[in-house]
Amino acid sequence: MMSTPSIAVLGAGANGASIGADLIDAGLDPVLIEQWPAHVDAMRRDGLRIEMPSGTRHVHPRTLHLCEVATLRETFDLVLLVTKAYDARWAATLIAPYLAQDGAIAAVQNGMTTQTVADVVGADRCVGTVIEISSTMTDPGVVHRHVDPERSWFAVDATARRGHDVADVLSHSGEVARVDDIASAKWMKLVSNASVLVPTAALGLPMVDAIQVPGMRELMLEAGREALRVAGDHRVLPIFGLTPTSIAASPDVVVTMLDALYERFTVPGATTTVLQDWRKGRHSEVDDINGTVVAAGRRLGIPTPVNEAIVAVGHAIERGEVEPSLDALALMRGGGAA
Repeated sequence: MMSTPSIAVLGAGANGASIGADLIDAGLDPVLIEQWPAHVDAMRRDGLRIEMPSGTRHVHPRTLHLCEVATLRETFDLVLLVTKAYDARWAATLIAPYLAQDGAIAAVQNGMTTQTVADVVGADRCVGTVIEISSTMTDPGVVHRHVDPERSWFAVDATARRGHDVADVLSHSGEVARVDDIASAKWMKLVSNASVLVPTAALGLPMVDAIQVPGMRELMLEAGREALRVAGDHRVLPIFGLTPTSIAASPDVVVTMLDALYERFTVPGATTTVLQDWRKGRHSEVDDINGTVVAAGRRLGIPTPVNEAIVAVGHAIERGEVEPSLDALALMRGGGAA
C-alpha cells in the first residue's frame, strides 16, 4: 500500500461514516465529506459514534460540508465514493478537481456505477468496488452498525491501477476479495440487491421479518433469478465469501447467495437502505437496482415481470400513493412470481 495515503470519504452517511471510523481507528486520517449539514455539525461538535455489536467506537474525524469542498487546497490519493448510486456522477464531478494526478476514486456503492465514475475521471483513475455493510443512521453523528468489520465484505478490482491500494485501505473495514472481473462481481451483488433491498422495504419490515412472510422468499428468489437471466456477458462469480466450488456445486445460485447473505450479514431488526430512505421521505435506489434489471431485460428481449412490478411498487411508494406494508406483496406478485 502507498505510504500514508491522503483519503477522502465522499458520502459519510451510515456506511461511509462506518468506514471512515475504521480508517481513523487504523491510524489513517480521512476527510469525511457529507451533504447532511446536521450530521457534519454533530461530528464537529461531539465526534462520530459508531455503535456496533462488539462495542462503541468514538472518533473525531476531519469533516467538510459539500459547500466547503470548493475551499480545499489539498488533493487526495484515494477517494472512497460512498454516496447513493444515483449521486455517483455529480459527486465524482465535484471531487475530481481535488483528486491527485495519480489518484483514484473507488466507487464503493450499490448499482453499476463503475463506468459512471470512469466517464468523469477516466478509467485509469477509477476502481470498481462492491460493498456489503449493514448499518443505520437516524440521528446525526451516531451510526448503528449492525455487523462488526469482521462480518463486513468488499470486492475490489485488482486489475485497476490503484486497486490494491483501495483493497488495503478497505481491509480495515471488512474482508476484501481482490477480483479480476469487477463488473461481474458487481452484477452478482445486483442480483442479491434485486432480491432483497426494494422487496423487503416495500413490506415496511426488517429483512429477517420480511423473508418469513408467506410467499415472500419465493418472490425474492424470482427477482434474483430474473437478474441472473439478464446478466448478459457478466460471469457468475462467488461473492459474500462464497467459493468457486460452492457456486459451481449450487443447483440454484440465487438461493445460495440469498442464504449466504442472511446467514452472514443479516441480523434481526436491520432494515435495508431503501426502507431507511423511504422513512426519511427520500428517493431510493430502486431504478439503480431493479430498474437496471428491467432495462437489461428490455435490451436483451428477456421478460423481467417481477422486477417490473417491484419497480412499479417502489415508484408508487415514492409518489406517496401507497405505504410500505404487507399489501405490497400482492402488488409485487402481480408481476408473475411463482
